[in-house]
Amino acid sequence: MTLPSVVAGLLMALSLPPWGWWPLAFVGAAVFCWRIDGLRARARLAAGWALGIGMFVPGLWWALSFNVYGGIVLMAAEALAPALGALAVPPRRGRVLALPAAMVLAEWLRDTAPFGGLPMGSVALGQAAGPLAVAARLGGPLLLVGLTWLVGSGLAALAEAAVAARHAGDGRRLALRERPRPPGTPQPPLRATSRLLAAGAAALLAVVAVVVAAGLSPDGGPDAGTVRVASVQGGGRRGVSQAEVAASTVFAAQLAATAAIPAHDGGHPPTLVVWPEDVVALPGPLAGSPARAVLQATARRLHASMVVGVTEDVGATHFRNEAVALSPSGAVLGHYEKVHRVPFGEYVPDRGFFSHLANLSAVPRDAIPGHGDGILATPAARLGTMISFEVFFSGRGRDPVRHGADLLVVPTNTSSYVTSQVPSQEIAADRLQAIAEGRYLVQAAPTGYSDVVTPNGTVLGRSPLGRRSVVVADVALRHGLTAFARGGSLPVGVAAAAAVAAAWAADVGRRRRSARPAD
Repeated sequence: MTLPSVVAGLLMALSLPPWGWWPLAFVGAAVFCWRIDGLRARARLAAGWALGIGMFVPGLWWALSFNVYGGIVLMAAEALAPALGALAVPPRRGRVLALPAAMVLAEWLRDTAPFGGLPMGSVALGQAAGPLAVAARLGGPLLLVGLTWLVGSGLAALAEAAVAARHAGDGRRLALRERPRPPGTPQPPLRATSRLLAAGAAALLAVVAVVVAAGLSPDGGPDAGTVRVASVQGGGRRGVSQAEVAASTVFAAQLAATAAIPAHDGGHPPTLVVWPEDVVALPGPLAGSPARAVLQATARRLHASMVVGVTEDVGATHFRNEAVALSPSGAVLGHYEKVHRVPFGEYVPDRGFFSHLANLSAVPRDAIPGHGDGILATPAARLGTMISFEVFFSGRGRDPVRHGADLLVVPTNTSSYVTSQVPSQEIAADRLQAIAEGRYLVQAAPTGYSDVVTPNGTVLGRSPLGRRSVVVADVALRHGLTAFARGGSLPVGVAAAAAVAAAWAADVGRRRRSARPAD
């Protein structure tokens, strides 16, 4: 019973980076839409959980490299979201529209709970490389999730209509699939073929209309100046924790990579230099430290604004994770402290409780939660800053853009991941952020990927993994707002909830009419 659902989930997982076969998401969605037709509530719940297992076992495989037990629990817990989405679909009527809407609500839940959410592994990341990506301008990643499922359900409806039409000449009432229906579920009448045909065609036409509208919608406005940026990657061995590499080694690698900048690209220097997350790891405050003097001297030598990832220990149990901005004269202009921390990576929620369930020695300190809009004002640009994990959350990019950011920067650190799975998903998140906000985006990582992305999602430059590298590009500044920057995810979520409610109302109304005695 669960095999088709697991297969559907696997197809959707393979649409994500690093595999990136984005059309498979539509096939997976179509298979699952076919699978749940007519299922009772408990069966829909089980099918949705099997779908989630198929999606998140490969999609979140990276988690096993940190803690096998914790990774398994994470995968099983994340699979509950599509299970709830499947449960929200009416059993008999409105499936073509209700299923995409329900999966939007399920993804909205994943974005927020538990512990602040985990959008990694989202089907939207796979569509960053596909033709639907432009729709992020209108509704961000949630709209991409809905459109992906709408394509799948539309294809499923057309396929089922074709099967029914093929057997229509028999002149008998036909089941649209060759499997038993639950007791009490009537076989669909012949006119169901035309309903399915109409629903499938309407779903696909709606997707085309949304994509066309997104392409015509505001994309962040005209260019308002150009700056040359350099994303600096010190390089080094991957798959190691921060405790396994001396902070001085990481700092020295960044300085060595930065030293090559004046000779890069014919000697034309950048006006903005971006360093990765936590490449300056300090036992105390940056102020007054030797590292600050080195950074100031580097900014003066380059005569460029700099953004540097800094961590500062605060006592024995806490630390700060910051992006610090310096002027071309070496003055510290401001800092942004990471708001959305990584649960069980940068802090342990309810540490006292979880200490009884697992060894927490790998996370000895908790990051202090930051506040603010992510703005770092520099002479080069007014920067909208997201640190690492935050790039997966659409709201973390929207906030600084609404406060005047004309360029997005992402200091990140994915060095502890052995494979390219997380770095490649992070590039997909970069692309969606750039499209949704209508801004160029610059990311810097110690061992990759470092990249520069345009507002239409094109990757201008990307570093190799593990090697010392500097990605240099000329980027434009923008001041306009996209529809998503104005409205955020709320309109998509509300529309999805309304669609699910309407589908249930139609299903209940049909059953009441069927239950009435004939005159």
